[in-house]
Amino acid sequence: MARFLKTKKEEVGLSPEAFKLRGEKKSDAVLLRIIDFDPQKLEEYIVEEINNIENCNKTNSVTWFNIDGIHDEKIMTEISSTFELEPMILSDVMNPHARPKIHEYDNCIYLSLKMLQYDEVMNYISSENLVIIIKENVLISFQERKGDVFEPVRERIRKNKKTIRTSRVDYLAFSLIDVVLDNYKYIISEIGAKIESLEVDLLQNPEVSVLEQINSYKKEIIYLSKSIKPSKEIISELLKMESEYLSDSIYIHLQELQNNIHQSIESIESYREILSDQLHIYHTTISSKLNDTMKFLTVFSVVFIPLTFIAGIYGTNFDFIPELHYKYSYFIMLGIMLLIAILMISYFKKKKWF
Repeated sequence: MARFLKTKKEEVGLSPEAFKLRGEKKSDAVLLRIIDFDPQKLEEYIVEEINNIENCNKTNSVTWFNIDGIHDEKIMTEISSTFELEPMILSDVMNPHARPKIHEYDNCIYLSLKMLQYDEVMNYISSENLVIIIKENVLISFQERKGDVFEPVRERIRKNKKTIRTSRVDYLAFSLIDVVLDNYKYIISEIGAKIESLEVDLLQNPEVSVLEQINSYKKEIIYLSKSIKPSKEIISELLKMESEYLSDSIYIHLQELQNNIHQSIESIESYREILSDQLHIYHTTISSKLNDTMKFLTVFSVVFIPLTFIAGIYGTNFDFIPELHYKYSYFIMLGIMLLIAILMISYFKKKKWF
């Protein structure tokens, strides 16, 4: 299946506001989780019905509503109605292959990012779409499948860490985005370490398997770049945005995110250049080895040309060859042939032809 652009035939012509999953179903059931907190209290529970959370956006506490699974059209319709979200917002949520974007609506900020997972055994990167919707006191996050990537943030809330428990929804959004960007850096460092270790094999034993590894890492780096670069635009737009949902104090944290994403993109570009250099080194090394082999074969052939010539002369079918009946003719011929071979090899060595 294509990794860079995925569109099924049945998705062509769908209404932009249609509540229809435009991608692969990655979870069997939808999990609805809520964390409601302020400096004094914390409530954490699983929701069975959307109707049970109608009042959560009317309190002064911060409510984090996380949805794992985006395939259920009925639940998406109920979320749209309960939180007064435009149908196009939920339609975008159900399109995980859409390019990451950010947009401020009348009653919320919508942003999407790619969360990445790295299979170290297969050297394969897969992505999952993350959508974050920021309202006045409510943050809604959508994930394609259940995962524990945000567990560190939940632990900070449970342990009553002062900053996150006393801040607004925008700081919670920053914390989630920060986890995603930190994961980018982790994946880049893991792949980068393997790319750097290729150099030893490349110089010592440049086999076809090394070339296959280089091409494999090159594909993953390109996929990384495609997934991460839009995040730079998202953070830049957030920094420029003057919204009632973003407090003045959040911009210094957004600047930190911008620095992180710049570092990630610079690392990706560096490793892409390293892979190109390694590919060039591979071809140069193979070409050099081929030249050495051809040089050896050429010297070998040149040495045997005069010996073959001598052997050809004395192999002719003439009766009157002067040396034919001489007792030591054979040994003299072998001696001359050996002397010629030694002289030629010595001459080639003096000229440093091998």
